[in-house]
Amino acid sequence: MAKLGFAFGVLIWAVMALSLHKSEATQFIVGGAKGWGVSMAQSYNQWAEANRFQIGDSLVFNYAADQDSVLQVTQDAYANCSIQAPIKQYSDGHTVFQFDKSGAYYFISGNKAHCLKDEKLVVVVLADRTNSTTLPPPPSAPSPAPPNDQTWPPSPSPSGSNETNPSPPPPTVEISPSPAPSGQEAPPPTVEISPAAPISPPPSLGYSIIPSSIGSIGAFVAAAAAAILA
Repeated sequence: MAKLGFAFGVLIWAVMALSLHKSEATQFIVGGAKGWGVSMAQSYNQWAEANRFQIGDSLVFNYAADQDSVLQVTQDAYANCSIQAPIKQYSDGHTVFQFDKSGAYYFISGNKAHCLKDEKLVVVVLADRTNSTTLPPPPSAPSPAPPNDQTWPPSPSPSGSNETNPSPPPPTVEISPSPAPSGQEAPPPTVEISPAAPISPPPSLGYSIIPSSIGSIGAFVAAAAAAILA
């Protein structure tokens, strides 16, 4: 379905581009109502300079087919009014010439006497349509869907309890005064610091019952032996 939609979008875009190109093309009638002839010879290039010609536009030459014609020629033939070996030649009386590329186009009358009286024309066609409506960009091909990311559950933390050993109590400070000899001042008391007994972590429940049971049995045996001996 995605490829079908993309192809349909490209087709619509191409139709829009073609329709806009055709609708904006302009036909310029050379010489206006007077057409292509000697009477307008002196103002043809002035008329061309006052207009903007773009690719797809057309020139319309109206003239008497039995008296005149239109030749598309090179720059040198234009300058010399040479009617030999033209690029294109028209003599139908109603010539429509469409611009298919940018650049300079040179036209002269097929009657050399008319060309010498300036019945000739230079048209410069622009490279692009600066005043045309901007088309939207063509649709882009659909990108493939990314693979589903597999999210792995975090590993469970190792079981176990953290035993916190109680802090040892502060050491005991004992102050014992020394006896003062007669007639002398008593010396300062001596300070003795007894270190606190280390506190071992509490034994586990499985092993604390056995030593207490052994101690109770030993005390009972000792008391019985002392009674017999007595």
